[in-house]
Amino acid sequence: MKLRVNREWTSESPYDRFFDFIAPDADRYAILLECIETLGLNSVVIPVAGNRHIFVFPPGQSIKPSAGGIFPFSAQNPVMLVAHYDRVAGSPGANDNSAAVFQLLKAAGTLSRQGVDYWIIVFTDKEELKAGEGIDEQGSFSLAEKLRAWGLGDARVFNFDACGSGDAFIISSTTDYILKNDERAGIRKARQLIQGLRTHALETARFLRLRRVLQIPTPFSDDAGFLKAGIPAQTITMLPIEEASPYAMLLRNRPEFVDLILSGGFKNSADRRLIPETWRSLNGPSDSHLRLTPEFYDQVVRFAVELCRG
Repeated sequence: MKLRVNREWTSESPYDRFFDFIAPDADRYAILLECIETLGLNSVVIPVAGNRHIFVFPPGQSIKPSAGGIFPFSAQNPVMLVAHYDRVAGSPGANDNSAAVFQLLKAAGTLSRQGVDYWIIVFTDKEELKAGEGIDEQGSFSLAEKLRAWGLGDARVFNFDACGSGDAFIISSTTDYILKNDERAGIRKARQLIQGLRTHALETARFLRLRRVLQIPTPFSDDAGFLKAGIPAQTITMLPIEEASPYAMLLRNRPEFVDLILSGGFKNSADRRLIPETWRSLNGPSDSHLRLTPEFYDQVVRFAVELCRG
């Protein structure tokens, strides 16, 4: 992949804070709140299990659930766009997951200005797990449990992760492999809900005439915690088409390769070289701005906005 040095794209708000956000000692939580304030977004911080999740709502929505008020859109099924703002120590986190955070900030501003009124954007904490930690300790797991208690168990959740590099939209099919051959009533319902989310994502891509859209399994993200807590989520990511197409072909020829993706076994496997290069660069020093492709960010923003219209 050709590395890029152009920074002109960061002259526009909110991207003007991007390099502050990926700096080695950045207080990402504080910078994100400053961006939200600058954009004039309607937001609230909700701590759950020691994690600080930042919610953004349409203008005019009351946002004091901690004071005993009714949570916006309770007992309804709004579109909920999610992106985690934490990163692995020692990584700039440019693609994982700074790009998606700023793309959703941009989308929030557009939705607010255009008067779209049936959406929630959540910037989640603690997506990245440390060695020895399980899905129960992921921020999205305890958050999803709270969402169900607040009447948002039917929210249509779309998780944006690693959307900063590439021109191909990847609609994750990971949950197909997790839930296959399980015919319990709750699992059947989860499959139906996920299929509805995926159909909405694909119809949105067709409406926007996005030319490069693939359905393939992806590594776990916040979708794992949401699913375990009973709220299915559809992950959206991006890859360069020159990486995505060979990967899709590999999975057709070697379907068992999905097990390595889901287990993370490729980290110690000779097959690791077959993983898309973009994914191999995550969670380390090479996840820098040099790998980003900001010329495609408007597509991601338009896609996020359009999801909320349906």
